[in-house]
Amino acid sequence: MGLGGISLWQLLIVLLIVVVIFGTARMKSIGTDLGGALKGFRKAMSDAEDDVPQDRKKIDEPDADFNEARTEEQPADHKHSS
Repeated sequence: MGLGGISLWQLLIVLLIVVVIFGTARMKSIGTDLGGALKGFRKAMSDAEDDVPQDRKKIDEPDADFNEARTEEQPADHKHSS
């Protein structure tokens, strides 16, 4: 059994029908166009990552230097009204 319950024979039959309908020349041009689009998308994504300022890349760093030491809390005089 193949992907999602589709067998290898079913995939081959669908591929054969697509080739008969579109022809091999049209399939080649669709593949070339799709490959070019993916290449352009990857290039745009890598260019966008290069354009990010250095300050934006340091998001995980803390804004200030916090001290872990705790101060003792002094009890406050609160009067409860009943």
